[in-house]
Amino acid sequence: MGTPCKKLEFFEVRTCKTAFEMGFLIGKRFSGLIKCRVSADLILQEQLHPFARTSHAKTLLDELCNNNRQRFPNYWDEIVGTAEGSGVSLLDLVLLNFRKEILPFVPKVERTDLQEEASNDCSDVLLVNESLAVAAHNEDGNGALIGHGYMIRALLPNGLAFTAYTYAGEIPSCAFGFNDNGIGFTLNSVPPSADEILAGGIGRNFVSRDLLESINLEDAVNRILSANVSVGHNYNLIDVKGRRILNVETSSGNRYACREIGQTPLFHANMYIHLQVNQEHSESSLRRQRRAAQLFPVGSKSEVLKILGDSEDEEHPIYMKGPILYTLCTALFDLDDQTLCIFEGNPKREEAVCVLHIPTKGQKTSMM
Repeated sequence: MGTPCKKLEFFEVRTCKTAFEMGFLIGKRFSGLIKCRVSADLILQEQLHPFARTSHAKTLLDELCNNNRQRFPNYWDEIVGTAEGSGVSLLDLVLLNFRKEILPFVPKVERTDLQEEASNDCSDVLLVNESLAVAAHNEDGNGALIGHGYMIRALLPNGLAFTAYTYAGEIPSCAFGFNDNGIGFTLNSVPPSADEILAGGIGRNFVSRDLLESINLEDAVNRILSANVSVGHNYNLIDVKGRRILNVETSSGNRYACREIGQTPLFHANMYIHLQVNQEHSESSLRRQRRAAQLFPVGSKSEVLKILGDSEDEEHPIYMKGPILYTLCTALFDLDDQTLCIFEGNPKREEAVCVLHIPTKGQKTSMM
């Protein structure tokens, strides 16, 4: 038997008549956390808010809102509902949900070293062999996100349900999650150069929200590739029933590279590995990749978690302890056990705060 959630809040949203209602219920339930995050988020307060008052921002925001609302009207309604339910302005939630699509256009002079989190977050170890099939993920972020995450379990009108780690004020999920078709994912941001970014394209939060409704692995890939994204991303797709993991790197212009994970483990940080695009240099990613290579190969879940808990490189550790970036939690998808384990604190201690069963079609999610 697994342990129940100790710190991570878990909120179940029963079938709602509208997407707005679902967003409203989530916003109402986590109103305090959303307001706290908005007030504490320095990127929002010191960069996005001032930028939003400029004429250039108005054009960009109009394009982002119009294009994403037209492509995904239900997910847009979820944001509107969350704003209404939480009592936070819609503009604040738009800026949070599109932060990755907006920050590249914020003038460099307005940005400081304190906000380096725009590109340097998350590490993954992926492996599928005869005895082990796992996707393990460090969810990293800046200090404003500490204590501002929660689990959403939502039952949709079509009967499908999903479970996702969600940041206060954002739609599920820019982190990790799974649905009752046994399809899950983890995510890594990647830093394309300015000339690789499509202003006003589809936002990554909307693509990952759409992934939570995937029917199967092929459908998940199609959902990623059919979106005309603004900024690229890295998706680690998990098919529990098929015992498969795919790594998909994307960029604007519908460019992508897809790799099936096999016996050779893959460590992915926050730079493109397979897709050939112009990208910003990330010393943190290079150092984390180098350190992981020293710790390979791996043959057990314990060894995988030790990699994600490694802080040997004090300047650029895999497991982050501040002062800018922190490992907020670690997620371990075990395809053979059909479980998602969530760890708070260093994962090498293997003290899960939450263990969830991942159903395949026809089963129900349960806390183990």
